[in-house]
Amino acid sequence: MAAHRKSAHRKPKQRPFTGPAARTAATLALAGAATATSATGAGAAPAEPAPTAAQVRAKVDRLYHDAEVATEKYNGAKEKEAAAAKAVDTLTDEAARRTERLNTARHALGSLATAQYRTGALDPAVQLALSSDPDSYLERAAHLDRAGDRQTSLLSSVRRQLSGIARVKARADRETEALAARRAELREHRTAIHTKLADARALLATLTADERAAYERSADARHGGGPAHADRSAPRTPAAAPNSRAARAVSFAHGAIGKPYVWGATGPNAFDCSGLTQAAWQAAGVSLPRTTYTQINAGQRVSRSELAPGDLVFFYSGISHVGLYIGGGQMIHAPRPGAPVRIAPVDQMPFAGATRVA
Repeated sequence: MAAHRKSAHRKPKQRPFTGPAARTAATLALAGAATATSATGAGAAPAEPAPTAAQVRAKVDRLYHDAEVATEKYNGAKEKEAAAAKAVDTLTDEAARRTERLNTARHALGSLATAQYRTGALDPAVQLALSSDPDSYLERAAHLDRAGDRQTSLLSSVRRQLSGIARVKARADRETEALAARRAELREHRTAIHTKLADARALLATLTADERAAYERSADARHGGGPAHADRSAPRTPAAAPNSRAARAVSFAHGAIGKPYVWGATGPNAFDCSGLTQAAWQAAGVSLPRTTYTQINAGQRVSRSELAPGDLVFFYSGISHVGLYIGGGQMIHAPRPGAPVRIAPVDQMPFAGATRVA
C-alpha cells in the first residue's frame, strides 16, 4: 500500500518530442535565441561611415555648380518677369487712355441727349449708348442706323472704344497670369539657390579648419589662383583687343576684379558670372541678354583657337558659366560664392564654346 502511494506521487517521466512536435520546438528555440541576440545587440548596427574630406569637397563643388545653374535659371525668369510686368503696365496705361477717350465720347453723347431731351426728341439710340450695361449696348448696336449722322459717328466711337477696352483688358488678364507664373518660377529658383548654398555651407562646416583651407586653395587653383589674382591691381593683359568696344569691355572687367560674387547681381558692387559679362559690354555700349544660355547666341561663334580679348567664353555642358576672355589663355570671371571676380585660366573648366560680341 505504501509502495503504491509512493509511486502515485512520483512525477511522470517526460518523453522527448518526436515528429512535428520536435520541429515546432526547434523553431521556437531558434527564434528565442535570435531574439535574445538582437536584444543584446540592439542599437549596435554599424553606422554609415562619415564622408571623407575629399568626398565633402566633391559634393560642395557639385552644390556650387548646381547653385550656379539655378542662378542662371533665376536670371532668365527674372528677365521674363520684368518683361511681363512691363507688359501689364503698358496695357493698364492703354486701357486708361481708351477709357478716357470713351468718357469723352459719352460726354458728347450726353450733351446731345440733353439738347434732344429739351426738345422732347431723345433718340432711342442715344439712350442705348448711355446705358450702364455696355454688353447690352454692344448686343443691340445694330440699332445705330436709327440715329442721325452726328449721333451715328458718336455712337460708333463709343462702340469702338468699348470693344477696344475689352480687348486690352483681355490681353492684360493674360499678361497678369504670365506675370504670376514668372513670379512663382522666381520663388522656385530662389529657394533652390538658397537650399544648395546652405547645404554647401553645412558640409564645409563638417571639415576641420585645415581641411576647409585646403578646399579653398583647391577651389582657387581651379578657378584662377589666390589673392594676387583677386587684387584690383593685377596687371593688364598685353594682348590687344580687336576693336575699341572690346577694349572698353575688357577694361571694365579689370576694374571689377576683387568685387564679390553675389548670385543675381549685375553690379556695380557685386556680380554673378553673366552679370559681370553683361555689365562689361554695357560699359562698351552693347546690350547683352541676361543669362549664359542667351549670351552665347548674342554674337558670332568662334573657336577656341580664334579667341580674342572681349570674347565671351562659356563652360559646362549646360552653358552655366561665362567669363570675358582677355588674351593669353586668360579670362576675367565671377567664379562662385566666396570667390571674388578674378583672372583665371580658360582651361580650368570644361570649355563649351565662345562668342564674339562685336
